[in-house]
Amino acid sequence: MLNGLLFLQKREITDYLVYSKLATKQKDEHNRTLLEKIALDELRHYQFLEKLTKQKVNPNRFTVMFFFLLARIFGLTFGIKLLERGEEKQQSIYHELVGKVEGIERLIADEEEHEKQLIDTLNEEKLKYVSSIVLGLNDALVELTGTLAGLTFALDNARTVGLAGLITGIAASLSMASSEYLSSKEEESKSFALKSALYTGVAYIFAVIFMILPYFLFATSLVSPLVTLTVVVLIIFVFNYYISVAKDYSFKKRFFEMVTISLGVAALSFVIGYFADMLISK
Repeated sequence: MLNGLLFLQKREITDYLVYSKLATKQKDEHNRTLLEKIALDELRHYQFLEKLTKQKVNPNRFTVMFFFLLARIFGLTFGIKLLERGEEKQQSIYHELVGKVEGIERLIADEEEHEKQLIDTLNEEKLKYVSSIVLGLNDALVELTGTLAGLTFALDNARTVGLAGLITGIAASLSMASSEYLSSKEEESKSFALKSALYTGVAYIFAVIFMILPYFLFATSLVSPLVTLTVVVLIIFVFNYYISVAKDYSFKKRFFEMVTISLGVAALSFVIGYFADMLISK
């Protein structure tokens, strides 16, 4: 039982430092207050366990730095929820101690409260515009995948296809951003509409850059589309994993749905490009 208590003790002091460091970087008062509350709970848990083990335990400095940087780069909600997801072993040990250690139930209740009542109420701008990011990425992945696939057969020149994809992508991103602004303006404030349009456009451009890059890196028209399709699947995987953690969405359903649509459009466009190439060649 001592090893289990020491494991919990190390995890609690580590989490305390993660939440404390993140709290100091928050400009939003609500978020800072929430993180400070969670940090104090974690410190109280550590002190409770220290009385049981009668030992001091050092935190895992690598874990502290890793989750601190993760939250700063990918967003506060994503970093914290990923941290909470890794607590299966911690929760298992806590439940094993029920009935053996007096007062352990309070620690379990605190951990559940952190995830359900505190973390879900964090204010983070990025998550308010998730639908706009989804719109930009989805449209870019589907539209540009089809465009590049069709042009690959029709033009049979990697750099020409890449250039055409870049021009098409930039024009389409501006069009999507404008459409998002006009549609959002009807329902939300002008400020919200502008930010929504910005997120849509940036997401679109982000996808465009990574999708056309293989056409400039690889001269052969056969390698480029294969690498691009791999990039498409990777973008879909990373984005959906992020959303599944930050918003508690189903990863598998959304991932396979987006992959099926994007690759299906690519396959159809290859066929169209093939026949277009036949007509041009005649």
